[in-house]
Parts: sequence; structure tokens; C-alpha cells
Amino acid sequence: MSAPFDRTRLGPLYAIADADALGEIPLPAAVAAMAEAGVRTIQLRAKGRAGAELHRLVEECLTAISGSDVDLWIDDRADLAALFPVAGVHVGQRDLPPAAVRRALGEAGGTVRIGLSTHTEAQVEAAESDPAVDLVAVGPVFPTASKEGPDPVVGLDFVRRARQLTGKPLVAIGGIGRETVVAVLAAGADAAVVLGAVCRGDAAEITANCRLLIAASDRAAGCASS
Repeated sequence: MSAPFDRTRLGPLYAIADADALGEIPLPAAVAAMAEAGVRTIQLRAKGRAGAELHRLVEECLTAISGSDVDLWIDDRADLAALFPVAGVHVGQRDLPPAAVRRALGEAGGTVRIGLSTHTEAQVEAAESDPAVDLVAVGPVFPTASKEGPDPVVGLDFVRRARQLTGKPLVAIGGIGRETVVAVLAAGADAAVVLGAVCRGDAAEITANCRLLIAASDRAAGCASS
């Protein structure tokens, strides 16, 4: 079992750096651009890449954010998460069960967080009761084009229900942009997960888009505290 998860480490914006969505921009350059904007949680996603390429990408991304206060997460690959000083590994309902991921992490299992995607109330409840799960993701909140064969849209009401069902850190994903990030955070998510809203343009545009989303998130936090 891992140590308690300080949810404030997430920051309001959880960015996914997707190699396919980025096009010609190298993944490490995109990660550096997100970190420059102030994003504190970045997840690497490179579907279909060979193990050797993924190993190189993780190494290069860690170098790109060396010295920063950024937590790097890996999509799906518990084996890679066990090899590098990353903050977490995120899995879906069709991937290895969280308990198996924890075993695969080996000695790193006490420090690496495990996130789990959920799409129904039953899945949120199961994640809440699973000691191997550190973070619960819900979605897709809105229609999204960044994933092939996405699960049905769950909407903001589901985020609110999920917040009532789990005391674990909660993030929301799916079609979130500048127009909707405030509503997602107001519904109870600890962080809004973004992909399409930030994985476009060159490095300067990625940084600018991340800053705009963080500014919107900060305004939402200010409204909530007033």
C-alpha cells in the first residue's frame, strides 16, 4: 500500500501529453512546454509504441522536466513505471487490475500512485474500496475525439455523484476545454484532465493554452472560496 496521497500535488490541471495528438512535436518538447506553463501533473500517452521507444521517451521526458516540481505519470505501463522515478501509472477498466499493477511495481509500489478510469457508479464505488487505487478518474464528461471508441458521455451530474461516492482524489476527463474547465472543478473534481485542448500547435501554443486553462481554473477556485 502506498503512502497517503496529497491531492494538492495534482494542481487544477492534469495534462495528457499524447504522442499521436501532438503530431510532429516531440513528446519531450511538449512535456517541457506544459511544465513551463505551470502544469504540475503530466501523463505520458504513446499508444502502440514499442517498449524500447517508450523507454527512451520516458527517459527523455524526465530529463526535459528535471529540476521542476512536475509529477510525471505513465499511461498503462506498470513495467515502465517500476523502472523510472515517476509519480504514477494510470490504467483503464480493460488494463491490468490495480492490485496486479501494485505487484508489478515491486519495490516502487510504495511510492508510485495508481489511477483508475471509471465510467459508472459501480466502478467508482469499486475504486473507492480498492486499497490499490490512489486516484479515481471519471469520464468522458463531454464528447471527445481524442480516444477511439470512447465510453458513453457521463456529464457533469456524474462528476457530482462520483464526488459523493469517493473520498479519494478525483479527476474528470473527456472533452474539457477553457469553456468547461470551471464547471468540471465546480462539480467536485480535484483536477480537470485535458488532452485535445493542449496537444495542438507548436511548443509556444501548448504553453499558452495550458496557461489559459490554469488561469480559468484559478478563477474557479477564487469563486469557490469567496
